[in-house]
Amino acid sequence: MNIEVMRAQEEWQRAGAYSVRVQGMNRQCGISLREEFDEHDCDGTKYIVLLDSGYPVATCRFYEVGENTVTLGRVVVLPEYRGMGLGKMAVRQAEEWIASLGYKNIVIDSRVEAVGFYEKLGYTRTGEGAKQNGVFQCVGMEKELF
Repeated sequence: MNIEVMRAQEEWQRAGAYSVRVQGMNRQCGISLREEFDEHDCDGTKYIVLLDSGYPVATCRFYEVGENTVTLGRVVVLPEYRGMGLGKMAVRQAEEWIASLGYKNIVIDSRVEAVGFYEKLGYTRTGEGAKQNGVFQCVGMEKELF
């Protein structure tokens, strides 16, 4: 693997993130395009795209929700690349970018089955129990950047 990190802000770069999400969520999980793509997929939202020899294989996005806070989400790794640490790499790259932009807090609506993944990355639960978010049961989590 020859993984390259792209901080996607232009439309052609965001297309890489969208490609991973279509393949990883729309096709693999049966999530409709309408459910996968929302009002936050627009200018102003920033995306990390991991490329393997130029081919998009993992992504995540973040956007501002408060003066010092962003929401991180849509962490997707193509099925054939799962288990290789690329989800962790995408989140860590996003955290570095978020910190460089001066944000202090990250919030996440984690799918119930991904809570352990985020806890290993230093996120903590914020609420009681799970809530429905689209087609998934999600748990609120957060992390303070220093």
